[in-house]
Amino acid sequence: MTVRICVPKEVREGEHRVALAPDAVKRLAGNGIEVSIQAGAGELTGFADDSFDGAEIVADAGDLLDKADISLVVNPPTGEQIAQLREGSVLIGFLDPHSDAQRFERLAARNISAFSIELIPRISRAQAMDALSSQASIAGYKAVLLAAGHLGKFFPMLTTAAGTIRPSKVLVIGAGVAGLQAIATARRLGAVVEGYDVRAAVKEQVESLGARFVDTQVQAEGSGGYARELTDEEKAQQQEILGKHITGADVIITTAAIPGRPSPRIISRELVENMRGGSVIVDLAAEGGGNCELTRAGEVVNHAGVTIDGPVNLPGQMGGHGSELYARNLLAFLDLLIKDGAIDINLEDEIINESLVTHAGAIHNAAIRERL
Repeated sequence: MTVRICVPKEVREGEHRVALAPDAVKRLAGNGIEVSIQAGAGELTGFADDSFDGAEIVADAGDLLDKADISLVVNPPTGEQIAQLREGSVLIGFLDPHSDAQRFERLAARNISAFSIELIPRISRAQAMDALSSQASIAGYKAVLLAAGHLGKFFPMLTTAAGTIRPSKVLVIGAGVAGLQAIATARRLGAVVEGYDVRAAVKEQVESLGARFVDTQVQAEGSGGYARELTDEEKAQQQEILGKHITGADVIITTAAIPGRPSPRIISRELVENMRGGSVIVDLAAEGGGNCELTRAGEVVNHAGVTIDGPVNLPGQMGGHGSELYARNLLAFLDLLIKDGAIDINLEDEIINESLVTHAGAIHNAAIRERL
């Protein structure tokens, strides 16, 4: 029996991505997998319906999802979409496992095997499936462009007939994938860049991109590639040293986030008030409460002459490459899930087991089961 993969149109406001790009559809169809796409799913991305060569175009989302063996999404499904999923089918996407736990109760009630891409373990074998990293890279790139748009200065040094313009100073807080991409982008734009992270292991990566590493002597290596929470003493030491670099920067990009927990507060109101007028903060941790005390998710605010932008879903604004990268991540995961033309949910496989949230009518993930 042929596996049918279906891709609905994303309904989140401001979302331009689609779960499968045309090249990915072509590859799946070439492997004998049936693919159905909802009409207009790639419209905001620039992918017309006829660009999905080899896919069936279905007008109604209900008809589409009711026939799916596997449904691929970018954002968590709405209640209406969950009701439309065929019972016993598979759902794969960013399911935001750290927020609405009741969503998974509804999925379990419909006997859906739901895989949350965020929960794929960060091991070597899963690198090609790491959608968190591929989309974080987009966020880091877009954050610098946002900052450049807000800043009333050039990023690079310029020598003109009217005199020399000094380069802007950019500080990137958090040197994960998003932070490193922000550093690289700011350097390409000609800024003088500093990078900071509580994980000392990233110092070499920051410096390899041409930035100076800010060393606060605070090290907080955590598990899964993330930093652990700081103690009160470590926070005080961090603030004392990092504060001098914050108040001297023209642009600050913050990316420090811990999945399932509020974003660590790094920039206080007092520090903002000590920054130069016209400076800019772009807070990529806004959805988790922000790294800056004054951040408001989805808003741009001005405090004491400092612009603070708390963007949400930046990858969703870059539909073309965002969709292509995400689709490649999903293809790598599907290669693991589909064996000999059939769906094989092998719970002995670490990647399958850890990313599976609901299965066989129950909550499979222990952490979500405990929250419920």
